[in-house]
Amino acid sequence: MKTTLATLALCVAPLALSAQTVTVETAAGPADVPQAPETVVALDLAAIDTLDALGVAIDGAPAFTPPAHLAPAVEGATPVGSLFEPDFEALAVMAPDLIVAGGRSQTQVEPLSEIAPTIDMTIWGDDLIGQTRARVTAYGTIFGREDRADALLAAFDAALAEARAAVEGKGDALILLTNGGTVSAYGGDSRFGWIHIALGLPEAHGEITAETHGEAVSFEFIAEVDPDWIVVIDRAAAIGQDGEAAAVTLDNPLVQGTTAGETGQIVYLDSAAIYLAGGGIQSMQLLLGQIAQAFAGGGAEG
Repeated sequence: MKTTLATLALCVAPLALSAQTVTVETAAGPADVPQAPETVVALDLAAIDTLDALGVAIDGAPAFTPPAHLAPAVEGATPVGSLFEPDFEALAVMAPDLIVAGGRSQTQVEPLSEIAPTIDMTIWGDDLIGQTRARVTAYGTIFGREDRADALLAAFDAALAEARAAVEGKGDALILLTNGGTVSAYGGDSRFGWIHIALGLPEAHGEITAETHGEAVSFEFIAEVDPDWIVVIDRAAAIGQDGEAAAVTLDNPLVQGTTAGETGQIVYLDSAAIYLAGGGIQSMQLLLGQIAQAFAGGGAEG
């Protein structure tokens, strides 16, 4: 009998461990999440980014071409659909302990919850910096990587401070997203607005309409605004789509005649990092570094 009870205890122990939960903040509010889940699926690129930084291996991921810095994180992961449409059959077969959804897969959280515990870790809105920090803390709690999370946040805060110092007194900026030959502008209350808000970088034009895909603008508009700096995101390059490169699109007399163009203060950000994985801790570190480096050599405000 003793042997039988001991064997039963060994069999039940893993189940008891997996049943333990922790409460973390998600995009939908506080949620009880399995602690230290073993089989993990991540459907959001920012989540994959931060989990990778914490040293958490993922078992399932969308089939996509990742930003270069995330290629090792998804190597060997089982494809489980696209960024927008999960493969529910593949997920059911995998039977993960936790599914991390968000962003482009946010609308699938409810049906995914029927397969496995699912959390919505969408990062969106004007407090992207705060949400980035919150996700690092939450993942650290879930996977018992609190010390690593603290170290990542300390490095992030240092990079943020460096970028803020670099942009101070350097003039205003206009954020542009190119998509082939078209151009859209983004303001402080947009998905890329953290560049203005968190860094204290003045907007060159404060009346840009907040839209998911930006406000379509002309080259004449850019010339009229005459920004000191232009910060560029190339959507086609980010998603691997063929089309006119951002540098080609903006290589015209109207753009080059602005203060930004004449002084060489046009900054091309890592488009995949900001457009696809914005809010991931590694992507944010990369972007802050690019901004700090670009503005560090810029001229004084005039």
